[in-house]
Amino acid sequence: MPDPVAFSSHDHAQCEKTALAKAEAHCREHKLRLTPVRRAALEILLSEHRALGAYEVLEKLAAAGHGSHPPAAYRALSFLTDAGLAHKVEALNAYVACSHSGNSHTPVFLVCTSCNNVAEAEMNSHGLDSAAHASGFEIKRSVIEATGLCPGCQ
Repeated sequence: MPDPVAFSSHDHAQCEKTALAKAEAHCREHKLRLTPVRRAALEILLSEHRALGAYEVLEKLAAAGHGSHPPAAYRALSFLTDAGLAHKVEALNAYVACSHSGNSHTPVFLVCTSCNNVAEAEMNSHGLDSAAHASGFEIKRSVIEATGLCPGCQ
């Protein structure tokens, strides 16, 4: 498993640009409408690797001129998660942009409880899939989160 980008030094401007381009391509390919508000919400999530609550996203949307009504933020976040462009981090009740936009994957979230940075890592889900299959269970969605301290907060 490669080092999660959120906890490593990297060119974040290029990270954002690449992720946005992948998201736009995913939306075109799947005929999904990336409206200005949805795009702005995605850009907000991409602006840092920290999980953001819906009201933080709403404040940033309002500051960017997209209105200050909670349903706008919640609808945009719902679209982004349904489209595979963002994830909800249950431990924080917050959202983070997907590092693998549009790809079918089983992410593991490494959540720093000090700074709320969230790194998305890939996990080999073979063990989980095998256990589910053996019991006749069909997995529709799984959320795996590990909480702790990132290198910067240790």
